[in-house]
Amino acid sequence: MSKKIIVIGSGFGGLGAAVRLAARGYDVEILEKRDKPGGRAYVYEMDGFKFDGGPTIVTAPFMLDDIWELAGRKREDYVELVPCDPFYRIFDHHHVPFDYNDQPEFIYEQIAKRNPDDVEGYKTFMSKTKAIFEKGFVELADKPFLHFTDMLKVAPDLIKMQSYRSVYGFVSQFIQDDFLRRCFSFHPLLIGGNPFDSPSIYAMIHYLEREWGVHYVMGGTGALVNAMVKLFEELGGRIQYNAEVDEIMVDETTRRVTGVRMKDGTVHAADAVVSNADVAFTYLNMIDKRFRKKWTDRRVKSLKYSMSLFVIYFGTKRQYRDQGLAHHNIILGERYKELLQDIFKKKHVADDFSLYLHMPTLTDPSLAPEGMESFYVLSPVPHLGSGTDWRQKAKPYRDLIMNFLEENYLPDLQQNLVVEHYIDPLHFQNTLNSHLGAAFSVRPLLMQSAWFRPHNRSEDFANLYFVGAGTHPGAGLPGVLSSSIIAENLIMQDLPVPTAQRVATGAGMNLAR
Repeated sequence: MSKKIIVIGSGFGGLGAAVRLAARGYDVEILEKRDKPGGRAYVYEMDGFKFDGGPTIVTAPFMLDDIWELAGRKREDYVELVPCDPFYRIFDHHHVPFDYNDQPEFIYEQIAKRNPDDVEGYKTFMSKTKAIFEKGFVELADKPFLHFTDMLKVAPDLIKMQSYRSVYGFVSQFIQDDFLRRCFSFHPLLIGGNPFDSPSIYAMIHYLEREWGVHYVMGGTGALVNAMVKLFEELGGRIQYNAEVDEIMVDETTRRVTGVRMKDGTVHAADAVVSNADVAFTYLNMIDKRFRKKWTDRRVKSLKYSMSLFVIYFGTKRQYRDQGLAHHNIILGERYKELLQDIFKKKHVADDFSLYLHMPTLTDPSLAPEGMESFYVLSPVPHLGSGTDWRQKAKPYRDLIMNFLEENYLPDLQQNLVVEHYIDPLHFQNTLNSHLGAAFSVRPLLMQSAWFRPHNRSEDFANLYFVGAGTHPGAGLPGVLSSSIIAENLIMQDLPVPTAQRVATGAGMNLAR
C-alpha cells in the first residue's frame, strides 16, 4: 500500500520533492496557501505584463532535466531554457560595465580592461574554486548532514578550502582591483549572505555558473513552475490552492507527526510531512512548543537570518533597448562593505543602494505587450529585526530607487510607467510566512551551514522533513532542488514503498556531469 505524503508549500523545493516522491510511487498532495503555485516564484500579472517574483537566475539546469528523467519524460517537452550571454552586466558607480560569461578568453579581456595584472590572479582563483566546487557541490550538496560525525568527516576538507575565510577575503587573495573583487564576490547575496562573512565555500557559485551557464526560462520562471505542476499532476499528484496549514499534528505517544490541520479546521492525515514553508515559521507557528525538545522557540530565534528585499515590478510603454543594459544587470553603488554593514550588522536602511535590475523582455518579449518593456529592480534591505516601519518607509524608498534609475539608466522612466507593484519585508513576513521577513531564511554562515543548519529531517520528529532555503544546503535554485533530493532519499529509507511502485530510472541526480 502506498504511503501518503503531504507537502506544505509549492516553491521549487516543495515541487521538486513532490514530483520525485510521486515518481517513486508515493501518494503525494501539496497544500499551497496562495492562489497559485511557486512560493517565492509567484507570478504577478497586470495589464498584459508578467512579472516573475523570482528566482530569475537558473543555474545547473541539468538538475531540472533529472527531475523529468526520473518521471520517464523529457524536460524540453514541457519548458524551454535558453542561455544568457552575458551572464550579468555589472556596473560600477561610474556606470562603466563589466560583462562575464562562460568563455575564458572573453572574461580575460574584460578583466584586462580593468587591471591586466588580475588576469593571472583570476586564473588561480578559478583553479582554487574548482576544488571547492567539487567538494562542496558535486560531493556534498545532496547529502544529508544529520549527525555531527558527518561534519567531522568533512572538517579537514573545509579547513583545506579555507572555509574560515569570507568569500570577499578569499577572492581578494587573487584579485587586486577592488571593483573586480566585488564582481567575483557578490554571489552570496544571491542566497541571502554577506560576502564579507559568508564562508569561502560559497565562492563555488561563480564556478558553478562557469561550468553550466546561466539560463532563462522562456515564458518566465512561472512557466517552469507550471511545467513542474503539470508533471506532478500527470504522475497522480494533487495540489490544493488557498489551502493554508494551521498546525502540523503530533502524536504525543510516538512523537511522530500524523498530518496537518488547516485554517478551516479540516484535517489531512499523512504518513509523513514535507515542509517547504519557512523553517523558522514551521517550528514557531505550526508545531506546539510542548512537542519541540530540540527546536525550541529560543533556539529558532537565536539563529541569524538573511537580509530582506525591496522589489519593484514595473512595465513601460516604451522600450529601452538603446541604454546599454543586459538581461541581468547588477548596479553596484560607491559604498560596498559599508552598505553591507548597514544591511547585515547595523540593520539600517541607507539612502544609497546596490541594485539588481532584471530586463527579461530583451530575451522574451512575450512578458510585455508589443513595443513595451518589463522590468523588476531589487534592493537588499535589512530584515524586520531593524525595526523599520515599512508602512511609512516603502513609498519614499521606492521613490529613491526609481529616481536613481531614471537619472542614470532609464530616461523619462516615470512618465513612461504603465504598471507598477512593489513588495517589502512585510510581504515576506505576512504573505510568504518568512520569519523576520528574511528573504532567504537562515543566513549562510559557517556555523549555520551543513550540520549546523536546520536538518532536512527534523531532530524532533522522525517523519517531518524540510526542503527549501532554510535547510541544508541552502537558498538558490540548485540548493533547494538538492534539498528535495535529500528529502526523497530519506523518505525512501524511512518509509519504503513496494519495489514495484518505484520507477526504474535510478535515484537522484548525477552531479558529476
